[in-house]
Amino acid sequence: MNQPAPKIEGLDISAIRAEFPILSETVYGKPFTFLDSAASAQKPRAVIEAEKTLYEHYYANIHRGVYKFSQDATQAYEDTRETVQAFINARRKRECIFVRGATEGINLVAQTWGRANLKEGDEIILTYLEHHSNIVPWQMVAEETGAVIKAVPVLDDGSLDMVAYRGLLSERTKMVAFAHISNSIGTLTPAKEIIRLAHAAGSLTLVDGCQAAPHMKIDVQDLDADFYAFSAHKAYGPTGIGVIYGKEALLDAMPPWQGGGDMISTVTFEKTTYNDLPHKFEAGTPNIAGGIAMNEALKFITSIGQDKIAAHEAGLLAYATDKLTALNSVKIIGNAPHKSALISFVMEHAHPHDIGTILDRQGIAVRAGHHCAQPVMDRFAIPGTARASFGMYNDKDDVDRLVEGLKKVMDIFG
Repeated sequence: MNQPAPKIEGLDISAIRAEFPILSETVYGKPFTFLDSAASAQKPRAVIEAEKTLYEHYYANIHRGVYKFSQDATQAYEDTRETVQAFINARRKRECIFVRGATEGINLVAQTWGRANLKEGDEIILTYLEHHSNIVPWQMVAEETGAVIKAVPVLDDGSLDMVAYRGLLSERTKMVAFAHISNSIGTLTPAKEIIRLAHAAGSLTLVDGCQAAPHMKIDVQDLDADFYAFSAHKAYGPTGIGVIYGKEALLDAMPPWQGGGDMISTVTFEKTTYNDLPHKFEAGTPNIAGGIAMNEALKFITSIGQDKIAAHEAGLLAYATDKLTALNSVKIIGNAPHKSALISFVMEHAHPHDIGTILDRQGIAVRAGHHCAQPVMDRFAIPGTARASFGMYNDKDDVDRLVEGLKKVMDIFG
């Protein structure tokens, strides 16, 4: 039932853009210039068609029915798990749990592993780069258990202070949870080193991989990550579906989080026994269409090639950085040596929301605000930024339109 992934030779941006119907739209009579992929990426035709085909031709609930359409839908849904396993190089597909998104995945770990293992005086290490989704769940479980949260500071260029990180680690450290790539300023963290040091201190690790999944190869075995979360919608897939990977032994030892259908083996009023992985953590009817469409998104990325995507976006980032740096009124926030394809910036006399509104009238979509990452904004003593984030479908023309739009902002605000 799955659609074949499109074959695009090299990185032909025109061919890639042709796979995304929305990119041919206009806004206020201007070409639609989409620079907000870090919030949610646009969807290729294969993803859209996968959901449409399911609903038109073989929709049924999964894992339960003995009739053909239920079996077909179940097979298509579980095919995605194999794709996910390969996409992140998990050892087994049962280590790949489907959730509503990375937020739910992080909450799952915090509420199941955290409640079962954390106690008063234990420490959780986060970083100042974190999205609120990798802060608040740990605060909630810390309040319940008496654990203490500590945060790795950020250097002036937006890099993590690794000296400070080493100083925070101790025998009290039980979990280190951090972003693979910062959603707010684009910093690529030294994930493998962070994990190695955490393990040496006896701690587990959780990686928020939302911003990494669309931009680079992920290898959870090479990283030695204990848990790894990502959302489909940032990786050109549908909303409402994502993955939390966990090492098999850890997941086996964790209690389930939600109760309901499919996560059980037997139920009586005296006792319930739970299903095997991955179903133990997948209570109720899932996002069937989203799960099937996520398969197409991940296949789309791999058909083009993560290395090619990364090289293209690195060139685009360098080009955009040079162009924006040349605008005297623009100050880029976050210039770490290793960055992903986004630029967060402020402008003299112009609030980020004003920047976003003026750019919108030029058909240019950027994000404005604190990007659900207030601690890093506080670190740089700013209320927020405007953020231009790139995907595989962006090119230098998009950057040039952004620059022209920012010149209009400068004309208005001086």
